[in-house]
Parts: sequence; C-alpha cells; structure tokens
Amino acid sequence: MKLTIERAALLKSLAHVQSVVERRTTIPILSNVKLEGRQGTLLLNATDMDLDIIESVAADVVRPGATTAPAHTFYEIVRKLPDGSQVEIEYHADDGQLTLRSGRSKFSLACLPVEDFPVLSGGELPFTFMLSSAEVKRLIDRTRFAISTEETRYYLNGIYLHAAGTPQGDVLRAVATDGHRLARVEITLPDGAAGMPGVIVPRKTVNEVRKLIDETDGDITLSLSETKLRFAFGGAVLTSKLIDGTFPDYERVIPADNDKMLDVDVKVFAGAVDRVSAISTEKSRAIKLALEKGLLTLSASSPENGSAVEELEAQYDAGPLEIGFNSRYLLDILGQVEGGSARFVMADAASPTVVRDVADASAVYVLMPMRV
Repeated sequence: MKLTIERAALLKSLAHVQSVVERRTTIPILSNVKLEGRQGTLLLNATDMDLDIIESVAADVVRPGATTAPAHTFYEIVRKLPDGSQVEIEYHADDGQLTLRSGRSKFSLACLPVEDFPVLSGGELPFTFMLSSAEVKRLIDRTRFAISTEETRYYLNGIYLHAAGTPQGDVLRAVATDGHRLARVEITLPDGAAGMPGVIVPRKTVNEVRKLIDETDGDITLSLSETKLRFAFGGAVLTSKLIDGTFPDYERVIPADNDKMLDVDVKVFAGAVDRVSAISTEKSRAIKLALEKGLLTLSASSPENGSAVEELEAQYDAGPLEIGFNSRYLLDILGQVEGGSARFVMADAASPTVVRDVADASAVYVLMPMRV
C-alpha cells in the first residue's frame, strides 16, 4: 500500500476512529486501526468489539492495500506534524512496517496482520430510517445526562430508544434514568421506524455519535436489529452492539396526579440554585426549596461551611411545601430547558417531581426528592 493524504483530513478522521480504541486492552489487534487504501480513498477502521467505526477520507492512492497500525501512536504522530503538510504512507508486507513521511520527518511503525482485525459491521439490520442531525442531537442531549454509571444495573447504562403511541400520534422516544432522575424526549416517528424493537444504546456509543454529529449537518441513517444499531453519516459508519437487557417500565415512574405547580424563570432559578449549593456538602449536594404563595426560598446548610438562603419571586398558588433536591441533578435538568421558564409539578416532599419546559411539551423530566 502506498498513498499520499493531506494532514488535516487524515487527522480529522483519525481523531474520530482512535477515540473508540480502548487505552488498555488484552487483545493487541484492538489497539490498532485498520488502514485500507482503495482507489482515491483511505478507509480507517477501529473497534473495541462492541463498537465499530469506519471512516472514509479522500487520498491519492498509488498502490492499493491494507494493514493495521497502533491507533494512538499513529494519531499522536499525525497530530504533531505541521499544519498544511502532506503525509505519505507506505506499507511493505515483507518487513511488516508502516512508513510515514512528511517533509523531513520519517516514522516507522510495527504493524499487525490485517487478517487478525475483527469484523463487526456485517449482519442484517431490518429496520432503517432517517433522522436529521438536529433531531439525533436533541434526542441525545436532552437525555444522556440521566444515563446511569452504575455497572451493576447495566440495563440503565444507555439510552432506551423505542417507538410509542400517543394521543397526538406515533413518536420515537429516547429515555434515560439512573434511578434518581429520568429524562424522556420524543420526536415524530420517522418513516421506516414503525414496529422497530425497543433498543438500549450504550453510553460509549451515545458519546461517540454525539461527537460525530458536531461535524455533520446532513441527515443520519439509522439501521437496527434487536442486537445491533448502525449510524451512517457523511463519510463515517458507526456500528454498535446493543445492551442486552430489559429497560424498566419508566411510565410507572412519571406521576400523573401531582397537583402543586411552580413556574420559575430558568436563568434566575438556575443561578440561585448554583449560588446556594456552594454551601452544601460535596457528597449530598442537597438544597431545600420552601414554597408559599408567590415566594420560593432556597436554602442549604452544612456543619463545615455554614448556611445560605436566597429568596425568589415565583408563580406558585398551592399550599406551603418544603422539598429537597440534589442541586447537581436539578441544574442538569434546568440546563436542558431551552424556553425561558420551567414548570415543576409536585405532590409532596417524598414523591417524584415532574419538570417540563413550558415552551416544549416533547420533553419530560422526573426528579426524586431528597431528605434535607
């Protein structure tokens, strides 16, 4: 294999694929990126056996061929080459070395046989539909903060993507929960998604897809089966195994009969929560909300730091209520509200609270209260 490629184009694609490669792996080939030179194109492929990414980038291919090279080392070399430089990549099977030349620099990297590189991207994916990059971004951004990091409850370590029926029509819904908070967001069900199985998309896949979205503004094609999901972007195809588990019946967690309603200005409220929580202990991050007609009082106290109180005007007409929340969880939810105001619908100090964006009915958040 022999080819020449622009450094900027190679670096961009390498950045995408090398982030899938685990730093510590017991299988040497998984530390490598597969490089395949075809007519006018260099294909880069990396995998961790659960997630696989293939990206194509334009290159001047003199001699087609394929090999594998250490992903992180290769990326660091290309990253440190001067801007605007051309990179010549050459591989000779007889010495098993990849040679990389740019200007007066020359690097030789030891390669592993391309035959050893695993193939994950095959297989039949019966459901295919298209979403705009803005829709995928929205589904991810509004839910991923609530993904659980507790490995014992592995079925909560991702976003549950599924079709659902509502009185307004069929929707594609993304849900995430860690047991303390829940995020649910929906968009109109796209053509081709009807009858799709509910799937749990792993956290790492969610994060890699989110990175790729920032560099694309076209449509994204999703293809899925009960065990795999594929995202096809402009020049990249990302294939992922799905979490093999059953997502809990989240509808049971969303209370329908809460009767106390509080409307707050998101910016003002988030600022107050942030200030008052500076006092709360690092571990619990607890703050208390005391509600009475037209008034909201936020407070926090800790034996080490002292106490803090801040009063805000608020739209609240129900009876007095005191309720505690984890301030970080509260700020995570407020960060998703794009409209000017958020609505908190509460029952009492021990029951889940529903939070909505007043300007956007498609997203619902649930927050469990804390004892304070």
